[in-house]
Amino acid sequence: MNADQMPWLGKFCLYLAPMAGVTDPIFRALCKEEGADVLETEFVSAAGVLQAWERTRRYVQLTDGQRPVGVQIFGAEPGQMAAAARIIVDAVHPDFIDINAGCPVPKVVGRNGGASLMKDLPLLERIARAVVQELVEDCPVTAKIRSGWDADSICAVEACMRLENAGVHAITVHGRTRSQQYSGTADWNIIHSCARSVRIPIIGNGDLRKPEDILRERDKGIVAGVMIGRAAMSSPWIFDRARHLLDTGELLPEPTPQEKLDLTLHCVRSTLDSGHYGDEHTTMRALRARILSLTKGIPGTKERRPALARVSSWIELQEILRSLG
Repeated sequence: MNADQMPWLGKFCLYLAPMAGVTDPIFRALCKEEGADVLETEFVSAAGVLQAWERTRRYVQLTDGQRPVGVQIFGAEPGQMAAAARIIVDAVHPDFIDINAGCPVPKVVGRNGGASLMKDLPLLERIARAVVQELVEDCPVTAKIRSGWDADSICAVEACMRLENAGVHAITVHGRTRSQQYSGTADWNIIHSCARSVRIPIIGNGDLRKPEDILRERDKGIVAGVMIGRAAMSSPWIFDRARHLLDTGELLPEPTPQEKLDLTLHCVRSTLDSGHYGDEHTTMRALRARILSLTKGIPGTKERRPALARVSSWIELQEILRSLG
């Protein structure tokens, strides 16, 4: 790997995972403010990029203040994936392109993309090689994989070796199979085996719920960084707390309930002002799940969750949250 292409890998990095419907430009900015080192956009379909770029482009809007930031693409046809990567790189200039070989959701797997590629490693390698050869020195290429399709087909180490052979610069390994979805426990032994089997950086992903979990992995000295997904949805401040712990050995307290409410309002207000989802009603509907995640565990929210799940205006949200503060 040319270190000049991905200089952030010189330190133990905290990545924000690419999550559909979550890692929009506003949430990415919030996580950057909270200390995330590297961001990724929502994943986009290669077919969507090629067939409806102007509509798809909104999912990969980038700002310089969020760099380094990557765009994740999914698909099952090497030429299509390479062509989509070229369009994205020329249009929005991401810091890297990430190949999705880990998403377990039926909508993606049903198109033979995402985690379905763990059932066909030669195809995964051909896709990676096509994208790398298309971008050459223009943009680094990374990949995100799972440990395998199911418990009987654990193949992450072979996948990493094939991806390295194809020229990929770094790999994120989620320590669950596709069959597990997000249940059970992530197997970090598999992640560590991947890191020991290749020369390129491996980023570990799965069950990193607390700063202490991240410190534990840093201190083992095996992975080059970690990727945080579901924990960031409800606790974006995990990045700041983890970085402080890594740098100083001191564990900061969690934000107070009022600070969490203020952050929720800041996130919603920023999203409304951006117009990313459209008008106020459409935006509030799009943000209901995010509001529920960010306010989870705050005293009084359990009784107000039905109202938060139906909230349709900024004024209504303020009234509900004000009653909790």
